[in-house]
Amino acid sequence: MARTPITTPAPATPSHEDDVLIREIDEAVREDALYSFMRDHGAKVLGAILLGLAALAAYLVWDHYAESALETQSETLVSALDYADQRDFKTAAEKVAPLLTGDASPGARAAARFIQAQAALEEGNTAKAADLYKALVADTETPPALRDLARVRDVSLGFDTMKPADVIAQLGPLATPDNALFGSAGELVAMAHLEAGDRAKAGKLFADIAKADDLPESLRSRARQMAGLLGVDAIVDVDQLLKDQGVSNDSPASDGPSAGAAE
Repeated sequence: MARTPITTPAPATPSHEDDVLIREIDEAVREDALYSFMRDHGAKVLGAILLGLAALAAYLVWDHYAESALETQSETLVSALDYADQRDFKTAAEKVAPLLTGDASPGARAAARFIQAQAALEEGNTAKAADLYKALVADTETPPALRDLARVRDVSLGFDTMKPADVIAQLGPLATPDNALFGSAGELVAMAHLEAGDRAKAGKLFADIAKADDLPESLRSRARQMAGLLGVDAIVDVDQLLKDQGVSNDSPASDGPSAGAAE
């Protein structure tokens, strides 16, 4: 017996009116969802936006103020240095006095202290200069390189009254060839070793200073002499040493013995 064929009816195609109705319902649902969200969270969203705008405005004001303050501090330092170049350290010190407060940047405050310390030294007030250097060392906001320089200058002022062990403890870490302050710190530490009776360490350190090509020749010459007195050879290149000292190793023939014989 043959089966009656079963035909699947084709899906109904939505009419244009149905499409319009579906879109209207979808838009209504979205608007209702947005309305519900704004009703429940609108105040929070608005508050967050206003807070963000206020923070941005505050940052822009602060940035403008900070930049203006840095420009003012730079102008003050330049003016003070101009007076220092003219040997008018008293006026230079007065110029930078406002920079010693906490409102100044760490770099500007450090520079101001160095200028005032130099002014104190020009006046013969060593104690005041030492206090300023100590303040620089104690200020943790001061850039490390400037703190190290202040430490070297403070020790150099008080070297005669300090124990050798204290000098070595303070400047020992700086008395290495790879340190920018090796020359100044190394010479003080070598002298401290010598006063402590350790001639071997003193001689070696003097020799290291004498062999450092990037140090001033006057410092290297002193170190070379001290190393020699302590029995340490600090001369690497004899010809270069003679050249640095302005001595020529070429003797004219007229200065030799044969010249005298010819006469």
